[in-house]
Amino acid sequence: MQTILGAGGDAGTEITRELSNHTKDIRVVSRNPKKVNETDQLLKADLTDPKQLDKAVEGSEIVYVTIAFPYSIKVWRELWPKLMRNLIETCSNHKSKIVFVDNMYMYDPKYLSDMTEETPINPVSKKGKVRAEVAGMLMDAVEKNKVEAIIARAPDFYGPGVIGSMLYQTVYLKLLKDKNPQWLGKPDVIHSFIYSRDIGKSVTLLGNTKDAYNQVWHLPTTDQKLTNRQWIELMLNAMNKQRKIQTMPDWMINVLGIFVPIMKELQDVGYQFKQDYFFNSNKFNKRFNLTPITPKEGIRETVDFKG
Repeated sequence: MQTILGAGGDAGTEITRELSNHTKDIRVVSRNPKKVNETDQLLKADLTDPKQLDKAVEGSEIVYVTIAFPYSIKVWRELWPKLMRNLIETCSNHKSKIVFVDNMYMYDPKYLSDMTEETPINPVSKKGKVRAEVAGMLMDAVEKNKVEAIIARAPDFYGPGVIGSMLYQTVYLKLLKDKNPQWLGKPDVIHSFIYSRDIGKSVTLLGNTKDAYNQVWHLPTTDQKLTNRQWIELMLNAMNKQRKIQTMPDWMINVLGIFVPIMKELQDVGYQFKQDYFFNSNKFNKRFNLTPITPKEGIRETVDFKG
């Protein structure tokens, strides 16, 4: 049995789909679980409840953690540490391995131009401090031999049906309405994005590789160092549009944050879009034979997706 906690989100759906290449014994857990593969077993659960979490994990060889709590620092501070404590305890009791799908918010901003698994942990954002805390809890449990675990980190992602991406929200949707695309940071700094289906392939590969455990892995991301502007231009070309790229100054984001809460929350990690941000996945590339999709192909598949 391999179980996806928080299934139904962008990463969880792709992981569930790809797991069918490794096992047919798949348990899909969320508040409103839906089948991705015909043989998926559905379990409805509130994973913040320790008893329901225990039931979700019971009998699982591997547990994939793809939970996406609301993008609010108040919610993150309250729920993430509590969930990680309960998860470690439950998986330890059931002898279940953990694959935790993580981001890179905890990294020191001074080193974002070439992030590796060895990049110093020194978060400056509130959300980054929460992520550093829960990742530290998990690796501490690994060192104490309480659980076997993998931390699988990814940068911002995009792909078919991924509606939470900035590329989707501020570029694709604007172009659909024949409006100018907007960007919240600097257009001419490097920014890495990972294709959602590459997340599914690589996370399930890691989970089913015995010697991959008790380590941090960067998931396979293109080594092309494209700027934000170049990503937007790829989407313009794929949609056969010619529009001017608009950038939003900080004062405008501050004003919008009054009316659109997500804008206020994004400011916490806004530094990532104002400097070079390159996600290095050489460790994964050297270990596994999985070539990530090219940005041009990824954007084309994203634009052509019909749901």
